[in-house]
Amino acid sequence: MSALADQLPGLDRIRCRFVELLEDRKTLIAQHALAAWDAQTADQINGHLEEARSLLHQIAGTAGTVGYPELGIIAQSCEAKIIDHLEGSYADLAVCPDEIIWRIDRFVEACGTLSTEE
Repeated sequence: MSALADQLPGLDRIRCRFVELLEDRKTLIAQHALAAWDAQTADQINGHLEEARSLLHQIAGTAGTVGYPELGIIAQSCEAKIIDHLEGSYADLAVCPDEIIWRIDRFVEACGTLSTEE
């Protein structure tokens, strides 16, 4: 954890709340990723990926502040890959890139490691 995060008063409470919320958020992100993988249309795929991206954006913006910069970087990487797809030339095709699934799997794994550290 960063030295600054450890020095801020009341951060322990915020950090604990972040970890508590992270459990539900990582599950939702994984569910949206799997739903995108299984979806039949580009609209369904992109809708699920957008939902996952939104949650990842929240986590990426908060993780470093509460002392988990590595998790923030991983979440940001997932978010960036989703944005690349949604803004790319394949967004109108009914395909969910396996690179997104791989990155989200890595994110979920990192969350699990974080949860056991608390």
